[in-house]
Amino acid sequence: MRHAAHLHVSEGERASVGTQVGESLWPPVAAVIVFLLLNVAVRIGIPMEGVFRTPWLTPLLEVLLLVALVTADPTSAAERLRRRRLALILVGLLVAAALWATGVLVSDLVRGVGVSKDAGDLLLTGAIVWLGNNLAFALLYWLMDGGGPYARTRLEVPVDLAFTQHMSPELATPGWGPVFLDYLHLGFTNATAFSPTDVMPLTHRAKYAMLVQSTVALALFGLVVARAVNAFT
Repeated sequence: MRHAAHLHVSEGERASVGTQVGESLWPPVAAVIVFLLLNVAVRIGIPMEGVFRTPWLTPLLEVLLLVALVTADPTSAAERLRRRRLALILVGLLVAAALWATGVLVSDLVRGVGVSKDAGDLLLTGAIVWLGNNLAFALLYWLMDGGGPYARTRLEVPVDLAFTQHMSPELATPGWGPVFLDYLHLGFTNATAFSPTDVMPLTHRAKYAMLVQSTVALALFGLVVARAVNAFT
């Protein structure tokens, strides 16, 4: 009955918990802004016939996600639900855009066209696509796990993802709960190890999200690095 487990608190404490933001939204906002700036710089610097068939779609989605994160009243339950649904839609589109960019880049590599003809452009494009995948999946894990950052403040056991502090409570500080930076770390470690490291997926949706991300990362590493080495030599 893990999904139904909640903290046993008094009515006053429950009301207090219900009005908390759960965690600061500035880390995900800062991460999206940094990647947005990198995205814009790459789209200006690399010819449009490369991997980016719709060059300004992803930055537009990122701007919309920023608006969804920084607007609305976090103390209102209805506003929190509305914002989470909107953020999930936008993050889903970001994941789809990241997967599309990966597919186009792999197609260019196989056919020897676009950015694959220049080792420098290829490495830069591969890096931005890889970073985009990692950020998109980190945001997905953050919004998906346990119903999102607000709902997780009421959980006493993990739902979708079990962190080290969940499995070894003696290592955690009292009241510890995962925040966005933990999910960002998960996104990068899953993309570099191609498998779970210190975070274990507990549900099918978590397992298959991690499977898709690690498969995409493996394809990017294998093809981009191999093609770039061949171009340099």
